[in-house]
Amino acid sequence: MSFAMRMASLYMQRVAKPQMATAPRAWAQITAPKESGVPPRKLRARHAIRARQVGEFTCYSVLPAAGPAARLVLYVHGGGYYRQIARPHWTLISRLADAGVAVEVPIYGLSPRYSYRDAYPMLTAAYEQALSEHPDATVTIIGDSAGGGLALGFVQTLPVSRRPDRLILLSPWLDLTMSEQSDIYDPWLSRTGLIEAGRAWAHGTDLGDPLLSPLNGPLADLPPTHVYIGTRDLLYPDVLRLRRRAAEAGTDIRVTVCEGAIHVYPLVAAPEGRAASAAIVDEVRWPGRSGTDVSRGVGSGLSST
Repeated sequence: MSFAMRMASLYMQRVAKPQMATAPRAWAQITAPKESGVPPRKLRARHAIRARQVGEFTCYSVLPAAGPAARLVLYVHGGGYYRQIARPHWTLISRLADAGVAVEVPIYGLSPRYSYRDAYPMLTAAYEQALSEHPDATVTIIGDSAGGGLALGFVQTLPVSRRPDRLILLSPWLDLTMSEQSDIYDPWLSRTGLIEAGRAWAHGTDLGDPLLSPLNGPLADLPPTHVYIGTRDLLYPDVLRLRRRAAEAGTDIRVTVCEGAIHVYPLVAAPEGRAASAAIVDEVRWPGRSGTDVSRGVGSGLSST
């Protein structure tokens, strides 16, 4: 584990984790005023960005400078379904655009005002609009954390003929019940806080519903899927469960594990995160390269199976 990853872990342990450690603290975070989903000023200066309304929500198109793109990404951001898209998300989106990829970024409604019932129709409309604008592009859906669970659940709702060419998930939240967690120590995530965030997003629906917990959804006929996860991530056991259940359904899911890394480590400003984000960009740019070297520049911390 790199020094930078250790420092990120320590910061999350001291600052972020206490905010969601109890149910009252979690609800204070969930009900706090939401930040803006507008792209940062530096990103707006660097890339051509279009905003369009999808119902009452906004979807941003971050476009490469080289003109029409042969690669398209729908990026579904994380944040426990109650936090807005943040700067680390935009950093990866910017790197994708630098590589010539068009990125669609749906700013879906957050809990407690909105729920999954609002998110799925919004994603469907944004996705179909993106496909119509880029009919010949190779399509990847990327989601991180809560956005990773939403991305997988969304793909499960699509007819096989409309599914993307590739699915990339970063520390996806796959089971909102948090029912089969191990004794993994996570310096960032709190099981108590996540359960409350799940309830806020569910609006009374059973947390095990596949639209909320896609681990329980259909896993056959998924597109080629690659999951990135760290060993100090509370969601790691559920990723292993996903791989087992998918294999039983006849689907091979590739999982890249980073020893000692924290939640959504590809978004962390550490050597492990930079290597993983570079690998993700490469995978989107050259989807036929199934053997992308994700351990570049990190030493022996990563393994892919």
